[in-house]
Amino acid sequence: MFAVEMYAAVRRFVFIEGNSRREAARVFGLSRETVLKMCRFSLPPGYTRTKPVAKPKLGPLLPVIDAILDADRAAPVKQRHTAKRIFERLRDEHGFVGGYTVVKDYVRICRARGRETFVPLAHPPGHGQVDFGEAVGVIGGVRQKIHFFCMDLPQSDACFVKAYPRETTEAFLDGHVSAFAFFGGVPLSLLYDNLKIAVARICGDGKRERTRAFTELVSHYLFADRFGRPGKGNDKGKVEGLVKYSRSNFMVPIPEAASYDDLNAMLATRCRARQGDHAGRHATTIGERLVADAATLRDLPPVALEPCEKRSGRVSSTALVRYRCNDYSVPTRYGFQDVMVKGFVDEVVILCAGKVVARHPRCYAEGAFIADPLHYLALIEMKPNALDQAAALQGWDLPEVFQHLRHLLEARMGNRGKREFIQILRLLEAMPKDVVTHAVTEAIHIGAAGFDAVKLIALARIERRPARLDLAAYPHLPKMDVKTTRAADYAALVSGLAA
Repeated sequence: MFAVEMYAAVRRFVFIEGNSRREAARVFGLSRETVLKMCRFSLPPGYTRTKPVAKPKLGPLLPVIDAILDADRAAPVKQRHTAKRIFERLRDEHGFVGGYTVVKDYVRICRARGRETFVPLAHPPGHGQVDFGEAVGVIGGVRQKIHFFCMDLPQSDACFVKAYPRETTEAFLDGHVSAFAFFGGVPLSLLYDNLKIAVARICGDGKRERTRAFTELVSHYLFADRFGRPGKGNDKGKVEGLVKYSRSNFMVPIPEAASYDDLNAMLATRCRARQGDHAGRHATTIGERLVADAATLRDLPPVALEPCEKRSGRVSSTALVRYRCNDYSVPTRYGFQDVMVKGFVDEVVILCAGKVVARHPRCYAEGAFIADPLHYLALIEMKPNALDQAAALQGWDLPEVFQHLRHLLEARMGNRGKREFIQILRLLEAMPKDVVTHAVTEAIHIGAAGFDAVKLIALARIERRPARLDLAAYPHLPKMDVKTTRAADYAALVSGLAA
């Protein structure tokens, strides 16, 4: 192939200097066909095949390879044929005697021809994308899988990441509420995949039937919801990239934290620090581009949405309410009543007739019994024999002084002492534990082990006054009737001595 300089010299000789092609062939020592080609093309056109290269050995087996590749589209990604495996099958099943390279080259061309291409997308300010990711972390000394919520603003690449024990409805709602507070506003629209937390059903015409919780979220914050095609993660490629970035940067090395609150504080710090970085081909930082997003976001509503899952329930005969495979206790007086259970990320709140009747830490195990001992004390007072076997009281973390008081009461009063001890425990329903503990300790110290003395000392500590026994202030205490001595009483004694 002739160099470009030769092309330039011949073309100048012919077109600029006005010489003939025959003369150019003689001067430059080229054939007339070569000079004709140089006059037609300004650059060497290269070799062009007029028909495909013949494959005498592989050609008859090309339909077999095409059929294998077509069948692979329905197979799991990790169980699809490699070029080496296709070569082995052609050799063993069809008697192919050619080499591996020609098979590999054909498979590579077929797969490149079948790969999907994409349209570059524009991202105007004020719009966002949402997704969940998974990673491994050490929380409270326990190695466990964590699920992290991601919200990305594609125009600026600003991000928000928050971790949760499970990918649940309440985590989904809490992630939105926290992200809106982090960005200081509500995006105009949010793009999702078809996760079950948001989409109850995809109808035949492509429309989505939203879940109740997601509908409440949209109604409260008034953003437009959009959904990608099922199984097409590239529709929301920005947040998909954020999930990978967060896992490989925020979660490496494996994060260790005392609690999820500590872990999320670290993630929020990382998200803010990332606003000083450059992303992609942009010359400005993420934080500088975030200004355009922030100017477009809608204002937050006056009151944030309560990020919880709501479920109706009914109290059992043992004063328990079932929520997500776990039993949570309520005061026994609410037995057999209908209640509303609000499941938050970190607690479970139970309401009856609009009134909060119980709060418990959230448990993510299954088949667990989460009970507050105070919920059962009123019933145990009526059934004192259940004191030692009540499941809710097992493992109750009470100071040793309470057990000492019980021994004193039962030694002095027998079964009545057990009832009086239960009455003392019921003081914990209305007073802080440290106050009642101080009162019990003081009552034992002064030798006045009993319900009335403990209550008096506890009230005096709360009211910040000396503990005086004022019968007018405590009408429930028994009163003593002291009578005036009469002479007739002495006469009775004298007569008794005489007898």
